[in-house]
Amino acid sequence: MAAFGSVFMPKMALATFENDQWSESQIVASDSISLHPGAHVLHYSSTCFEGLKAFRHEDGSVHVFRMDQNVKRFSQSSDLLSLPKVDDAQISQMIVDIVAEYASDVPQPPGSMYIRPTHIGTEAAVGKAAAPSESSMMYVLLSPVGDYFAGGAKALRLLLDEEGQRCAPHMGMIKSGGNYASALQPTLKAKADYRADQVLFCPNGYITETGAANFLIVDGNEIITKALDSSFLHGVTRSSILQIASDLGMTISEREISVEELLERAAKPGVEAMLSGTAAVLTSVGTLIHNGKDYTVGSGDTGPMAQKLRQALNDIQWGKAPDTHGWLTKIA
Repeated sequence: MAAFGSVFMPKMALATFENDQWSESQIVASDSISLHPGAHVLHYSSTCFEGLKAFRHEDGSVHVFRMDQNVKRFSQSSDLLSLPKVDDAQISQMIVDIVAEYASDVPQPPGSMYIRPTHIGTEAAVGKAAAPSESSMMYVLLSPVGDYFAGGAKALRLLLDEEGQRCAPHMGMIKSGGNYASALQPTLKAKADYRADQVLFCPNGYITETGAANFLIVDGNEIITKALDSSFLHGVTRSSILQIASDLGMTISEREISVEELLERAAKPGVEAMLSGTAAVLTSVGTLIHNGKDYTVGSGDTGPMAQKLRQALNDIQWGKAPDTHGWLTKIA
């Protein structure tokens, strides 16, 4: 089986911004773009993207999950990077059009069609280190993917890092490539030094997020996670999990969580820690590593509440449970 996100459909949706206006979107070959080597994106990282999925239901229909939220965040990321303003209706239609083109290729559950809208600054101008790109390109790539945990889900090892942070605090809510690049070296070092799967960045002793996921704790009937601010990504999966937890009657606490509180709670029986994100959905954290010492969370294994919440979300995505919040957009 090919690695997650490494296979692409041969065509994509594309639009360009020049002379203060967006072109008509079109379906083109996925390998057809050309960039000037002086393009703004290649030098000053004027780039943002989204990750969302289309799912096949038992009746054969295809549905995109929470497209409106991803488009909203895509537009916000573009604004915060001073890229040309996105036309929300146009990018939504581009997603619909390209998914419809490949509706028959959307895998059966537990697979899905991963959707990657991308916006990059294309102006050839290496003198614009402190100025935005006046031209840009927007495209939507598709990648058919299997289950992220093809070998079976396992509880993760998480290094708590109180020294560094994932990215500059004012950049956290932007889904931009530079933020992922910023987290890469600390993550690789944590893997080499501690056999950690991810780093949970905790600047000033308070948790934010890992390199690619939001962090949540379940203690009894309460689910606790950091309150939204500009320092970390406002995950669509995070939002969905909190809504499902609320529907199940759980108490939702969005607030600051210190490393000290986290380690105290982790020692309690039945407590669970988990990461949420589009690719893996919801994954249990079994071990926290702090100052060179391992702390087991709950049983140290995949937690029952993580499994329950993940299944509840999957059931909505796959059409096995009612879509009471209007999260699905039917494509075909």
